[in-house]
Amino acid sequence: MTEGTAAMAGVHAAGEKTERNLVVEGPGRVVVRDEPRAPVPAGAFRVTTVFSGISAGTELSYLKGTNPFLSERWDSGLGLFVSGEPNAGYPVTQLGYMEVGKVAESRTPVIPVGGTVAMTYGHRTGYTGDPVADRVVPLPEDLDPLLGIYVAHMGPICANGLLHAAAELCGPDVRSLGDGVRGRRVVVVGAGVVALLTALLARRHGAASVVVLDPTPGRRAVAEALGLESLDPEGPNDAAASLKTGWRHAPGDRGADVVFQCRGQPAALHLALRVARPQATVIDLAFYQEGAAELRLGAEFHHNGLAVRCAQIGRVPRGLAHTWDRDRLSAETIGLLRADGTAIREHLITAVVPFEDAPELFANLAARRRHELQAVLAFDPSTAEPRRAAALRLEQCP
Repeated sequence: MTEGTAAMAGVHAAGEKTERNLVVEGPGRVVVRDEPRAPVPAGAFRVTTVFSGISAGTELSYLKGTNPFLSERWDSGLGLFVSGEPNAGYPVTQLGYMEVGKVAESRTPVIPVGGTVAMTYGHRTGYTGDPVADRVVPLPEDLDPLLGIYVAHMGPICANGLLHAAAELCGPDVRSLGDGVRGRRVVVVGAGVVALLTALLARRHGAASVVVLDPTPGRRAVAEALGLESLDPEGPNDAAASLKTGWRHAPGDRGADVVFQCRGQPAALHLALRVARPQATVIDLAFYQEGAAELRLGAEFHHNGLAVRCAQIGRVPRGLAHTWDRDRLSAETIGLLRADGTAIREHLITAVVPFEDAPELFANLAARRRHELQAVLAFDPSTAEPRRAAALRLEQCP
């Protein structure tokens, strides 16, 4: 452990052990707090955080005050937002779900000291885990720990999108993530992290074509650097008309076999419906923080008999929970990272920032003074990296 790492782990001169945690105190206010650290109880383990990835859409919704859990109460039994006290409020003390840590202490035989693990415990310098209550994914030694930010949660989100596409064709008899995309024409709407990982998974699992649609030149440039075809949906040529002209199945049957919608904007969902062939399904992985009031369901959705399937990570398709659990989706993620990790590290991860700079980074991201595709917090300052070429292109994002 370097001197910088020891300081960030919170070892005070007097011997009192603390940890540091990124907290949203209120709209627009994010700080790093010192918190006491309890001893590791029997059966538990302790990790020291190495990297923590930022999921800008979800996390900035707490900073901006737009997350629905801040204003409404979610009744999990009814599956409804109802009147009453909101589920969440300020301060938000667990922010983030893309952590990589080193096991520093263990009082359980199932989590060995020295191992590197992926978990979902928030942007903090360390965490005391319970192997029964917490999900812990050991990272293989041949995997770059920086890429491990995707293994516990973000990668499974994207793999679950492919799983939903497979279930649309195969029902509960899904044998491979490729069952829904293999040999088929795929469109991915958006070029953020979820969209690009989903596109790479579709390519890896045998899609005949994968086209990414995004209006931002910098994001399309990242897609192309990853070897993916991209189109500008706001360009002079109608992207939906272009794709449907080239993708013919039968008279009156043109367009994408499956569409993954990954932008939380109603116009993006409308675009996804426009590019889909008749009776196709749009697999929706987006988070619409402000709803979708502009959605036009009287157009292509109605006339082409389309379907929209939400692929939220809280559940896999019906009938598949016993064969496609989160660990299997993490294993699929590790397979993708082994195959495409070098390109993902070079082009998708656009900034590795010291943890102490996190409040400034979040403020700039929320105010759109800074644009990153994937920002990562480094808990040892020596592992922080200069901003990358992709990030410089993203500075021009609208």
